[in-house]
Amino acid sequence: MVAGVRLRYGVATDQAARETNEDTASASDGLFLVADGMGGHEAGEVASRVAVDVVARLAGTTPTMDDVTRVVREAHSAVRELPAEGQRRPGTTLTGVVVTEHAGVPCWLVLNVGDSRTYRMAGGMLEQVTQDHSEVAELVEQGLVAVEDAARHPRRHVVTRVLGGAASRVDPDLRMFPVSPGDRMVVCSDGLTEALSDARVQAVLRTERHPRAAADRLVREALAAGAQDNVTVVVVDAVAVTREPGAATGADVAR
Repeated sequence: MVAGVRLRYGVATDQAARETNEDTASASDGLFLVADGMGGHEAGEVASRVAVDVVARLAGTTPTMDDVTRVVREAHSAVRELPAEGQRRPGTTLTGVVVTEHAGVPCWLVLNVGDSRTYRMAGGMLEQVTQDHSEVAELVEQGLVAVEDAARHPRRHVVTRVLGGAASRVDPDLRMFPVSPGDRMVVCSDGLTEALSDARVQAVLRTERHPRAAADRLVREALAAGAQDNVTVVVVDAVAVTREPGAATGADVAR
């Protein structure tokens, strides 16, 4: 865990309309993850748990981008080794954030594979800091589907990058930027974002001061809105941040 950073966090999850909860969350020692498994019956649940267990080795460390990429590749290999159920190979998304440091500056290092999401709220404004790996996201980027139509598109559940898929190697998207006092990071499965708009998520985060209360309320509101998929939310607050004398500026480390 990076010295000089004090965090407060909360986790909430619910299986919603599904028979089982295939999401796995982890929150400890500066590492916060959500994985959304797929593959049928218990396969998705196992896949998400295996991926999180492997990447959880980063907890309590100050990893580089190369360290995170290496561990995510290991997680991909571990999920690929799981037995398939019929024609369906187990797989899982994985997203989250680890607190690390660069040039003496505490940083958020965000990782993502799939269509689960990580957000940052700063100054009361919510920003999605990951990019969905999905067919619909690609269609939106190409200008073939309007942003407002994406949530209802029939191909919205087709994920283009997962851990445990057919590809021999999978690399995560990575993004690093300085931790600022008052930052609120939100890590969630798509059960939340399919049920609630970003505007509604932002409104809840502005209202609920404690991260556990915010996570609980987001899950409750997603269920009330008719969530059909498992809903998992991790909310992390940077309560206090101190930097070493002579550390680099934020502009030097933002990537």
